[in-house]
Amino acid sequence: MNDTPSRYHPDAMIAEDIHAYLDQHQRKSLLRFITCGSVDDGKSTLIGRLLYDSKMIFEDQLASLEIDSRKVGTQGQEIDFALLVDGLAAEREQGITIDVAYRFFSTEKRKFIVADTPGHEQYTRNMVTGASTADLAVILIDARKGVLTQTRRHSYLAHLIGIRNIVLAVNKMDLIDFDEARYHAIVDDYRLFATSIGIGDFVAMPISGFKGDNVTTLSPNMPWYSGPTLIQHLETVELDANIDQEKPFRFPVQWVNRPNLDFRGFSGLVSTGRVSAGDPVRILPSGRTSAVSRIVAFEGDLDEAVAGQSVTLTLADEVDCSRGDVIAIANDPPEVADQFEATIVWMADEEMLPGRPYWLKLGTQTVTVQIQAPKYQVNVNTLEHLATRTLDLNAIGVANLSTDRPIVFEPYARSRDLGGFILIDKVSNATVGAGMLHFSLRRSQNVHWQALEVSREKHAELKNQRPAILWFTGLSGAGKSTIANLVEKRLVLMNRHTFLLDGDNVRHGLNRDLGFTEADRVENIRRVGEVAKLMSDAGLIVITAFISPFRAERQMVRETMQPGEFFEVHIDTSLEEAERRDVKGLYKKARAGELANFTGIDSPYEVPENPEIRIDTTRMSPEEAAQTIVERLLGWS
Repeated sequence: MNDTPSRYHPDAMIAEDIHAYLDQHQRKSLLRFITCGSVDDGKSTLIGRLLYDSKMIFEDQLASLEIDSRKVGTQGQEIDFALLVDGLAAEREQGITIDVAYRFFSTEKRKFIVADTPGHEQYTRNMVTGASTADLAVILIDARKGVLTQTRRHSYLAHLIGIRNIVLAVNKMDLIDFDEARYHAIVDDYRLFATSIGIGDFVAMPISGFKGDNVTTLSPNMPWYSGPTLIQHLETVELDANIDQEKPFRFPVQWVNRPNLDFRGFSGLVSTGRVSAGDPVRILPSGRTSAVSRIVAFEGDLDEAVAGQSVTLTLADEVDCSRGDVIAIANDPPEVADQFEATIVWMADEEMLPGRPYWLKLGTQTVTVQIQAPKYQVNVNTLEHLATRTLDLNAIGVANLSTDRPIVFEPYARSRDLGGFILIDKVSNATVGAGMLHFSLRRSQNVHWQALEVSREKHAELKNQRPAILWFTGLSGAGKSTIANLVEKRLVLMNRHTFLLDGDNVRHGLNRDLGFTEADRVENIRRVGEVAKLMSDAGLIVITAFISPFRAERQMVRETMQPGEFFEVHIDTSLEEAERRDVKGLYKKARAGELANFTGIDSPYEVPENPEIRIDTTRMSPEEAAQTIVERLLGWS
């Protein structure tokens, strides 16, 4: 290596006119891409080569790896690159890139952000994270190993997520003596799989990340290859942003900007299309119409904004619009619905539980969602559709889902921003899945709320009481049914209108088809919660006695009720005391392995954190407990 400025590091321009260089650098287009593939296919080595050859390594990387960029000579180059690769490998050993590591470099033509993701199967979720914002995927294959399961999985996910620019980089060609026949056999094998999953076109190239063959310069070791180098292809591939600008205008509102009474703007990022002052627009999901009055940016008002620009829009009319709404072109708006079919990539160690409420975040919209049992799971090796009742870590499946209110969306194939979503656990706030909406279900458009003349309030007024749900929860044998029965008897003597839903009784009819797996327990409580809500709408005081072991489902029922109408009653009994009682002999069977998924033994019980009422049955008799609950209920009402 010598000190002559290369085309990948314009030192001469920097020395001559730093302002001109910075201006040119700012105007360069930006390509986001991901490197993926199986373990030890050479992802970090390739990224190290790109960083080294571009000579645009971050100063902190240079400092931490103690690389002296002034070294000259071939031997110096070998040492510098080895140090860089060793540094990237050391990061992996320390777990630094178990999550996605983003690295920046630049050439004379374009800026790049590359997502370095781990190849291990258990970290497939991290690959999904990196791919979600990528324009291009570099699928690496070790030339010695060929196409592997993780190669197929990452390719399937990249295509599923909507990446249309695929580069097949057959790496480590130096380790097979640059064998042309072996290279073509791998490409042919990959093409068979790619075609089967809908990848119609990809760019294949033989490379050596470690030696640099065909990475930034064509290799003399492979004269039979006449295609572009990797960097040449990255510099010239067409960006999705250019395509997005030709789509209909979509503007998810991130926040309402109102610094004073004379200005009310809606800020966000133009997702697709373009908009000009005066254009008619529609605000969704409300459907109200207006027109764009001004387009405000940091540098001042603009005549036009296009996809990828962050701006603030003001409207000609004072319409209701807030975070989560979407401003769209008036004559071609996106859809609004609350039931969908979607592909889901499950990213949590705990299995997906149909019926459990999760947060769904799509663009700037956040709603509660319930997922039905999957229609099928995809085997990424054979593409076979497998029957399943749930999804485990890294599983890919198709399922119907419903949201608690209508959302603005477009099929993912048309819009990443309005078709791609993440799923968040309501209790832990951890991201547990990602998905792509296919279409809205017909019943979403055909089923509507029917307005009823006799209201919920009228039902309660006729009964001279306030409706409520007393939700008893606790371990088996805690005394829930006994105390619930006594509570109902006391309320009836006081001329209150009640109904008691008992766990065992409900399983003889409404829920007789459900077992005791976690998924079935979730569905059991979902159904009971819906019934209890309907009964409360009739003005009743509903008493339920269910173990209901999971906080998420108890919270789900709470959220269906008006504030002050849901009372979580924790019948608090230690496991030891419940086992000692063991009226039904269930604990004995569970300990003997004759009864699976038994709460407290081999299935968890999540203790209520802030129940309205806590009853310690070791300190209080059932009669005293019932009296306490009735007094508190009537005191609140």
